Amino acid sequence: MKLRWFLLSLTSILLLSSPVKANPNTNQVNNVNDWSANQYNLQLPKLKFIPPVPLSEPVNPINTSKFTGVVPVGREISELKTPIKALMEHYRFLTPGMFFMDLQTGDYFSFNGDKAFSAASTIKYPILIALFQEVDAGRIKLGETLVMRRKHVTGGSGDMQYQRVGTKLSLLQTATKMMTISDNTATNMIIDRLGGVSKLNQKFHRWGLQSTVIHSLLGDFKGTNKTSAKDLVRLSALITNNQLISMTSQSQVLSIMIRCHNRTLLPSGLGYGANIAHKTGTLRFVLGDAGIIETPSGKRYLAGIFVRRPNNDNRAKDFIRQVSQVMYGYFEQPKVSHLP
Repeated sequence: MKLRWFLLSLTSILLLSSPVKANPNTNQVNNVNDWSANQYNLQLPKLKFIPPVPLSEPVNPINTSKFTGVVPVGREISELKTPIKALMEHYRFLTPGMFFMDLQTGDYFSFNGDKAFSAASTIKYPILIALFQEVDAGRIKLGETLVMRRKHVTGGSGDMQYQRVGTKLSLLQTATKMMTISDNTATNMIIDRLGGVSKLNQKFHRWGLQSTVIHSLLGDFKGTNKTSAKDLVRLSALITNNQLISMTSQSQVLSIMIRCHNRTLLPSGLGYGANIAHKTGTLRFVLGDAGIIETPSGKRYLAGIFVRRPNNDNRAKDFIRQVSQVMYGYFEQPKVSHLP
């Protein structure tokens, strides 16, 4: 039944996509800039997430393995190896890990996708999903009041550290600060409300996140909290296929994440009219970004990238931007479907 729902959801997405001309050179890559951002004259679309509807007629099962049990795994995108290898040669002093997946076909690109990196503030992404799971279960209400205690206060990103102890915010306001301005103090308040680090780690494990673990409260400036690019793409695949949270919660999550203030990483490589709901992470020795991208034509793909860098080296931002450009250009090109 889930498979039938998923196929109909893909069909709905295809019907919503804007028509584009086929490019006979779609599968040819000559250099890093061949797939520069395009479709700049299109208007900004809203993110469209179509709820699956059960089919009354039987559908032949797809004989293939599935990513997270919901997205049929397609082929590895070999065309991307050349431009990404060229970028890594140019930025050989960086250590990247990346995982990108076409949500429609399951085609993917991975380099060190399973490698565990310091999560930095990307750890706030699974924390947000855990929060909305509790909301769906009725154990937490978004309108309830949280009180900032001294134990919550920490430095780094965010403005709540400058508020007086005892400051009150709604749970939704606190979660929004956690994601949009990456507020570390707000994050510690959310972790506390969810029952602490141990309960969150148990959830992450049940979701199938193999490298994602919280060892320290935020700010975690030593980078003890871990995740991987593939884990965060796995999380995105689960929520976009209604596996972890309800459609109502999914809409709220995306409306929060699309307002992320840091636009210097994955968003900086996207073409005009693209949307991204994402969460970034920054420490002096690592940068990360992960989320859900929709192109102007309606194509959706999932992205996760980490880069270990020399101390505060801003060239890591340039690398992520250029990887994002290559990926966006590839996924926005019209292609022949791999669906049977």
